[in-house]
Amino acid sequence: MARIRPEARGGKSGAGRVRIIGGAWRSRSITFPAAEGLRPTPDRVRETVFNWLGQSLEGKRCLDLFAGSGALGLEAASRHAAHVTLVEKQHRVFAALRENAARLGATQCTLIKDDALAWLRRDTAVYDVIFLDPPFAAALLPAVWPLVGPRLAGDGVVYLESGAPLALPEGWALFKSARAGMVYFGLACREPAEAL
Repeated sequence: MARIRPEARGGKSGAGRVRIIGGAWRSRSITFPAAEGLRPTPDRVRETVFNWLGQSLEGKRCLDLFAGSGALGLEAASRHAAHVTLVEKQHRVFAALRENAARLGATQCTLIKDDALAWLRRDTAVYDVIFLDPPFAAALLPAVWPLVGPRLAGDGVVYLESGAPLALPEGWALFKSARAGMVYFGLACREPAEAL
């Protein structure tokens, strides 16, 4: 699991820290406040996911829809994604995300403070990689799927993470999946048209 520890002396009580595991910012730490539902993707899960995606995301447009700590989106930016949009609605969590992006010099990142579903309904961009890691207790994945399809490039992939076995709606296929403790995760894509 991710090494989540209190900040160094003088830091805020209950805050945590995770490290970026690859790319330009390898071994740099990002910090985040304690917040309900905030559970950064563990190190070993991120390592597996970015092995699946390829070590470099050069030229890719990515969306981290429930950004939280920013561990997934900032990892993608570290691995040379062309652009990463991170959406987070909790004020304190968003403030920490903004501070981390500024400290890293993450100029290819756009940070949006908004409800993920409300924002996605208005968004018109298309992404090569969409990260879906909503708070497990919120059970948001079923509500997100209908909104994701129009935002995904033809050959794009969706990363999803859940506290329960992964279930996809009709028209989607899971082509990579694994489990780490109580975390189920995988990569999904649209099924070929002939398979629908």
